[in-house]
Amino acid sequence: MKPTLFVLAAGMGSRYGGLKQLDGLGPSGETIMDYSIFDAIRGGFGKLVFVIRRDFEKDFREKIVSKYENHIPVEVVFQDLDNLPAGFTCPEGRVKPWGTNHAVLMAKDVIKEPFAVINADDFYGRDSFAVLGKYLSELPEGVKNDYCMVGFRIGNTLSESGTVARGVCAMDENAHLTTVVERTEIMRVDGVVSYKDEKGEWVGIPDNTPVSMNMWGFTPDYFKYSEDYFAEFLKENISNLKCEYFIPLMVNKLINEGTATVKVLDTTSKWFGVTYAADRQGVVDKLQALVDAGEYPSKLF
Repeated sequence: MKPTLFVLAAGMGSRYGGLKQLDGLGPSGETIMDYSIFDAIRGGFGKLVFVIRRDFEKDFREKIVSKYENHIPVEVVFQDLDNLPAGFTCPEGRVKPWGTNHAVLMAKDVIKEPFAVINADDFYGRDSFAVLGKYLSELPEGVKNDYCMVGFRIGNTLSESGTVARGVCAMDENAHLTTVVERTEIMRVDGVVSYKDEKGEWVGIPDNTPVSMNMWGFTPDYFKYSEDYFAEFLKENISNLKCEYFIPLMVNKLINEGTATVKVLDTTSKWFGVTYAADRQGVVDKLQALVDAGEYPSKLF
């Protein structure tokens, strides 16, 4: 069975100031997401599911979904603030979405096969979708607790315009993830990739250290774990209007308990994205160079 690609797009409207400004960066006005979906199709994915906010459904279907419908089956699900487990209600004053793992939960009724999760606004590259699609499509039917994550080499994920935040990963001798630690300030210091630690000091790490760019692979049992743990999370955090239920939180819990394993898949792909306004032209140039090199056609869809 072909795996499904699940795209986290609920933050789109707010982050870009409306879908109308969903940035055309490719030579024919392609968005970064267009490249991900093109790469996913050639990497063997068989269905697309988007999670979005309900208030831009019409715009999203007209501008985004219509592009892909002749190429791959597409479904849309919604991340609503009041979509909570029984017994919980959204606290007054809460406007912030409940986080990436809450977004993943929104797809529990439409995804019954192994699936990947990606951000809508990150360029992941052809090789990363190839290794992820291969891993998920080769899983035995009905297998559980066998997850994966594409581990980008940190040296391939930096911005020239400032520091970046990344989930720095550690793994065991079998390339299974042992921890993900979010480091919020990473950049090159005197040519060495470094992160700022808890004491405010720069710590150097090798260029090939794997980091999470929110590119995960799961089997459908992940939904049940996520649902159960979300109720626990809410018991402790519901009154905190800023708290978020993130994917690494759930993954770390399952790893630490010994419930699931997460294989770290190496990729040669270079990540890029528009972290800063100053990054935009660089992304346009990189996409044009990939088209010129024959990696992508000049018009994707």
